[in-house]
Amino acid sequence: MNKPLSDASLSDEELLAAKAYEELHVPALFRQFAPIVVSTAQISPGQRVLDVACGTGILARTVATTVTEPGSVSGLDLSPGMLAIARQLAPAIDWQQGAAESLPFADNSFDAVVSQFGLMFFQNRPAALKEMMRVLAPGGRLVVAVWDALINSQAYPDAVDMLQRLAGQAAADALRAPFVLGNPDQLSELLADAGAAFVTVDTHQGRARFPNIKTMVEADLRGWLPVMGVQLQEAQIALLLNEAETVLSAYTVAGGQVEFAAPALIASGVKV
Repeated sequence: MNKPLSDASLSDEELLAAKAYEELHVPALFRQFAPIVVSTAQISPGQRVLDVACGTGILARTVATTVTEPGSVSGLDLSPGMLAIARQLAPAIDWQQGAAESLPFADNSFDAVVSQFGLMFFQNRPAALKEMMRVLAPGGRLVVAVWDALINSQAYPDAVDMLQRLAGQAAADALRAPFVLGNPDQLSELLADAGAAFVTVDTHQGRARFPNIKTMVEADLRGWLPVMGVQLQEAQIALLLNEAETVLSAYTVAGGQVEFAAPALIASGVKV
């Protein structure tokens, strides 16, 4: 059963951050990887699938178009704000609030368990992966997507340096955080230690695409940093937006759009 959440019970900051995440980050970064995760997990019609750390639900929504009836999709996230947006966009999906380290599902409940760009933020990654394996049925696939190392991305190293210089350590670390699992060997070891067999880790060369520099930077300052607990003052945001026009100018293309390499690692394992 869904755990009911009312938008009225959420703070304005939570809802605004989740809306910015869905409207800015999802089309620019996350949407492109959802079909890759679905394909890697070999999801097919009729399966039961769990999306862990579902955010506003782009991966779960993509899964839902594949499993169809009588398959089912559940999405779990710790953030009430993210789940509020997810429910608005896809009310038929089973959205639940909870922690990856303690999944509210029985053993062997799902034919596939997927997680896109969430593992980096779990408080206990080994425990979370063991939980995913627990609820996965024998023969099922676990697929996890994380960002490649910061050094292998474009634009974000420059943005991190700008934040460090103008907004401080906490803001810079918030933008570094998504890239901390960008080591294929480390990622492979995490899945194997959780009990996954036949583990593979592949690099996929994604592309980030934002309408302009301002939109890209606001996506982080107003969408991502608040999710990570960092709230900047409007004066700081204005200063950063102005500075970014110079710092990130090398990544602009025709029409003022911003485009750059955003590689991700897709790890897969099987429960035997």
